[in-house]
Amino acid sequence: MSTATLLASRLLSERWRLPLWIGGITLLTAASSTAVLAQFADPEEQRVLLLAAAANPAFRFLRGLPIGIGTGELVFFQIFTYLAALAGLMSTFLVVRHTRGDEDSGRTELIAATPLRRTAPVATALGTAVVANLVLGVTVALGLALPGLPWRGSVLTGSAVAVSGLVFAGIAAVAAQVLPTSRAANGAAAATVGLAYLLRGIGDAMAQPDERFVTRESGWPSWLSPIGWGQRVEAYQTDNPLPLAIGIATAVLLGAVAVAVAARRDLGASLVRERAGRERARGSLRSPLALVWRLSWPSLVGWAIGAAFLGTVAGLLAPSVADAIGSNAQFLELIRRLIPGSTAGLLDLFVAAILGMAGFLAAAAGAQATMRMRAEEADGRAELLLAAPVGRARWMVAFLAVAVASVAAVLVPAGVAAAVAFAAVGEQDRTGSSLAAAAAQVPAALVFVGLTALVFAVLPRLTVPVAWTLLGVSLILGEYGTILQLPEWMQDMSPFRHTSAIPAEDLDAGGVLALLAVALATATLAVLLFRRRDLAV
Repeated sequence: MSTATLLASRLLSERWRLPLWIGGITLLTAASSTAVLAQFADPEEQRVLLLAAAANPAFRFLRGLPIGIGTGELVFFQIFTYLAALAGLMSTFLVVRHTRGDEDSGRTELIAATPLRRTAPVATALGTAVVANLVLGVTVALGLALPGLPWRGSVLTGSAVAVSGLVFAGIAAVAAQVLPTSRAANGAAAATVGLAYLLRGIGDAMAQPDERFVTRESGWPSWLSPIGWGQRVEAYQTDNPLPLAIGIATAVLLGAVAVAVAARRDLGASLVRERAGRERARGSLRSPLALVWRLSWPSLVGWAIGAAFLGTVAGLLAPSVADAIGSNAQFLELIRRLIPGSTAGLLDLFVAAILGMAGFLAAAAGAQATMRMRAEEADGRAELLLAAPVGRARWMVAFLAVAVASVAAVLVPAGVAAAVAFAAVGEQDRTGSSLAAAAAQVPAALVFVGLTALVFAVLPRLTVPVAWTLLGVSLILGEYGTILQLPEWMQDMSPFRHTSAIPAEDLDAGGVLALLAVALATATLAVLLFRRRDLAV
């Protein structure tokens, strides 16, 4: 076996996952650029939106820096930071899966038995990430240019997204050498993506607009973020490729460090030693439910912290947004076009949008907890457990129960954090509506728990890619369906479409009952089908 053969094998094993990741990110890019070109074609509307964003730290924190007044600048401001974060997540999961993940499963030991260098697994994992991000950069550029944006800025945006992904791939490669398990490495690398987004947001919020209310110089924290480096290319404005050199140099350095550590590290070892477990399990772990909870709670903490942060942003920043631009009738009209038929105020719309993002996090947390069934089955642990006096239905229901608890554990901190933040800024009357807004996201999130369980019962080997695809497509249909003027029936396929946007609108009891009925029906069907199929590795 040669290194090229191993690289080809890596790419072949990713023939389903990477197209879904790249296709989803590209679809989001094309949808965003098309929506801006269709809905904000008037230069005056673009000017109002960008100047309002530049004038307020809350918008800069969430979206990035408005670097100019024009269609291309508006598109870049709207989506680049999200695209860079998604590229980072794709790259971190990819690299950890083919480094520490393969060591955990024993596949790296088989590769080590061949005449390949011991650094080949890390090198080919990074090579796979390079190929994936290059393809992503090309498709992102096409997704921007084909709808009508300038080619130079589109290519530069695609390059910035690709370079951001490569930096996070290098971070993931180092984490896989340092940490003892793939779960720990994935968590640390993904947390780095979140930290980079946070540092970029803080730096952009610190920026001071110039006399034309255009922001060019962000605060120093943005320089600590790979996403901030990519933002400095100022696509469609100055089109400056020099900041990409920082990301490329960092990616090369991190890759070299990972390869150097891998050359000296024993197979299965790590720089951070894994803590030895107890000789005998506690009595509290005697039930499948307790075991599933023990496996799931560390990742759940990360989701809950992220949701609490969103709730805090909603409470602390929403009043400042309303005060800064609430008197601008033209801007209010632009915002309401994103939610047709809404007569709510800007503050209500802002809170509904932020806590809607928390609902997406809750759906992702619930789906991830459900996906763990596939990992347990594929690694053979489910077979060992089901050989004991544990029924299949009981085993699966334990995972579903933890998934439901995960949804609640994400949305409760979001609602409570928003309520506390509102109280801190003197908006005590919004405490109840903040909790209600978070609770309104529960039914849609539970639908994804049921759908993920159903995919696991019917197509176990495709559980992870299909579940994440369903979540991503539903988000795009729910958020961009109206802007893209998609048919009503297509938009209605997204559970997020039927979520009540409290406090911007009243609770739709019919929609809540319908979503809960779908969640219960799919989960029940999944349990029945799983009892009848064979275990699949």
